[in-house]
Amino acid sequence: MLKILIFTQGCSANVADSEAMAGLLQEAGHILVGDEDDADIVIFNTCTVKGPTESFFRKKMAELRRKKKKVIIAGCIPQSEKVLKGLEELPKIGTFQISRIIDAVNAVMQDKEFAALERGTASPLLLPRIRKNSLVEIVPISQGCTGCCTFCKTKQARGALHSYPEAEILQRVRKAVKEKVREFWITSQDNSVYGKDLGSAHATGRPLLAELLKKIIAVPGEFKVRLGMANPGDFMIMLDDIIELFKSPKMFKFIHVPVQSGSDSVLRAMRRNHSAEDFIKIAEKFRKRIPDITIMTDMICGFPGESANDFDESMMLLRKARPDLVNVSRFWARPGTPAARMKQLSGGVIKERGKQLMDEFKKIAAGNNKAWIGRKTVVFFSEQGKNGTIIGKNGSYKQVLVKGSESLIDTENEVMIESCGAFDLRGKIIY
Repeated sequence: MLKILIFTQGCSANVADSEAMAGLLQEAGHILVGDEDDADIVIFNTCTVKGPTESFFRKKMAELRRKKKKVIIAGCIPQSEKVLKGLEELPKIGTFQISRIIDAVNAVMQDKEFAALERGTASPLLLPRIRKNSLVEIVPISQGCTGCCTFCKTKQARGALHSYPEAEILQRVRKAVKEKVREFWITSQDNSVYGKDLGSAHATGRPLLAELLKKIIAVPGEFKVRLGMANPGDFMIMLDDIIELFKSPKMFKFIHVPVQSGSDSVLRAMRRNHSAEDFIKIAEKFRKRIPDITIMTDMICGFPGESANDFDESMMLLRKARPDLVNVSRFWARPGTPAARMKQLSGGVIKERGKQLMDEFKKIAAGNNKAWIGRKTVVFFSEQGKNGTIIGKNGSYKQVLVKGSESLIDTENEVMIESCGAFDLRGKIIY
């Protein structure tokens, strides 16, 4: 029996992988701890999306080595790198082999070499798991994607699209409903392409996401579904069907559609399969038919070759689409990607453009949130906040803060919104 810490970087898919590893470790009799100083082994589940994330990984690994900790490197970094310089002797487990975590633990305790980096198609859906939040079930519906974005290193780790069986997805949802889960997060590298690799989709080439969501929300129980990232190109194909599903009270009125740039010339250089206007159409159509929709997007500033005019087009897109949430990323050249071989912009230009994008987004988001002031909204509270607050989400997946005790967690209450910021609404419970 060992004490093990799992340290997780990155996206919800990585969190889901860590939850599965935790379930397998507990099933094998090990103890999960939250303090690395108390741990016999640290499992570092890594992310390779951005340069700073990988830099933090290197810094943290140096710290763990100084502490003489036994470490297993998991996730996207070992899966995408042929050689991890200076870390060659450490056990490694990739994104396709999380079910072998017990083998990795046994190897590290015996100081044996271990590498489980083979690619495969086995679904992780039915593995045991320990949820980070007992009220939230993260449901990966596929691994990999159909894209070839020039800036993306995740493709090297997660590979081509492999959709998980619908029957296993629904089995996992039904099981979690019985365990009193209240939120389901549908996740993958690109939800919009789910099923394009399955036989039933071959005839038309249409994704099967809408059909899958329809079956998930038909599962009996009291819960809501949050649809994660869906790229604009394939999302457009089934837009009307998806919007109809969003009229269900079981769907959070929230979409995450990454546009990346407002310039079509930059989007072509990125090898994205959509235009800036596609994103505008998605936003306008959703807002017309689902008025309280929360729209999230991702934008990269400083992509190689991005001119001042290209950047202006990104700023104009923000002002026109008025998204509620934006993940603004400065461009980071990831080794081994086509964009890393392109002529780079200066760090100063990239930094300044990132600041301008973020400042503009905050003004837009605060303006959008002001429309909620004076309104009543039903909020499900799921976590304790700071300074005597509790935190929840309303039906539009807006974060809502109120003064309240821990006893209100896992309850639904009507709230009057009194103020807001760029990232949250604040109010009081109506008793």
